[in-house]
Amino acid sequence: MLKLKEVRERTVIESEPVKPKKILYRLYHKQCSHCHRVFRAQAPSVLPKSLYGNQLTAQVAVMHYFHGIPMGRICEMTGIPLGSLVDMFHRLSGYFLLVLDLLKEQYRLSPVKHADETGWRNDGQNGYAWLFCTTETSLFSFQNTRSASVPRSIFGDKQLPGVLVVDRYNAYNKAPVQIQYCYAHLLRDVEKLEKEFPDSAEIKSFVSTFIPLLSQAMHLRTQPLSDNHYYQQAEEIKKKIREVLHAPAHHLAIRAMQELFITNEHRLYHWVRDRRVPPDNNLAERDLRPTVIARKVSFGSSSDAGAKTRSVLMSILHTLNKRRGDQSLESLFKNLLDELAKNPKISLAPLFPGRPPNQNLIPHN
Repeated sequence: MLKLKEVRERTVIESEPVKPKKILYRLYHKQCSHCHRVFRAQAPSVLPKSLYGNQLTAQVAVMHYFHGIPMGRICEMTGIPLGSLVDMFHRLSGYFLLVLDLLKEQYRLSPVKHADETGWRNDGQNGYAWLFCTTETSLFSFQNTRSASVPRSIFGDKQLPGVLVVDRYNAYNKAPVQIQYCYAHLLRDVEKLEKEFPDSAEIKSFVSTFIPLLSQAMHLRTQPLSDNHYYQQAEEIKKKIREVLHAPAHHLAIRAMQELFITNEHRLYHWVRDRRVPPDNNLAERDLRPTVIARKVSFGSSSDAGAKTRSVLMSILHTLNKRRGDQSLESLFKNLLDELAKNPKISLAPLFPGRPPNQNLIPHN
């Protein structure tokens, strides 16, 4: 027989299952006794003709288009039928479609722009997920083509301020903006030389000299340097890089690499003149990583309409996440939906957080 000795308290943090609950609103319709006009109360925090409240709508949109949780899993967690979930996302896309024009204009005016693309299947066919981003904006475009027509739709035809950081994919080369080639891609090309010619002493010497210089260039922006000190070191690194590129070489692979850098010199040293311009495209690659993961989980989009909806909602949510400050992404998105619930005809662009970045470059003379 056990006798009670003592009682101790223990705190445990636990969560309840995520299940939507039904709320019944009694909405009164009243008529003016003088003009006979009828006034109808509206359900709070719910879009017109929508069964699902804005909190739940914001939650599932963030789950799918930001965190990459598959629709099937969201249906299991919330009890929302798949067809209803798809219809919900298509409606949201329609509400926010015009905001993309604002984001596109802000992207164009940014002093530093990034772009990249990766594979994305649509309706069983090979396609591409394009990303055009800055530190404050993300523009996604899911298309069936990898042609230059996609960048052209973003950049337009007029000359733009700032610098575009990309890899050497030819589709970006005709963009009406100055271009900075990514050193990380170039560094990997240099590393391949040693793998292709492991017995060449000249190749080993070239690689061992050139790779540290490219690495120094990419890490210079992370150093706590004053502007003057930064530009002094940037000029010194550039000088050493050019010395390696113009040094005599016998191996044809080295000559080809030197020619690549010399021919594209106008696209390789913007980071020397403006420290805001990175010599790598790491921002775009990091921003694309969740899309790569989503591709492995969801296997792409099932229709052109789904790809368009994904383009809009991923652009909106990923941009909001960059601008949300201390507020959660879900609550910020819900606030925009609440404004729509109050006035479905309202323009969301003026309510969208963030301002266009300063378009004036500060070059080093």
